[in-house]
Amino acid sequence: MDATKIGRFIGAERRAKGWTQRQLADKLQLTDKAISRWETG
Repeated sequence: MDATKIGRFIGAERRAKGWTQRQLADKLQLTDKAISRWETG
């Protein structure tokens, strides 16, 4: 699985749970910018 597919998967799962990037970042103790970078590859 390449980085783009992983990012799409993370974004899809996050949205399915109804979470914002900020909410996911808080749960993982990361920044929302890091989540954005993951999701965009």
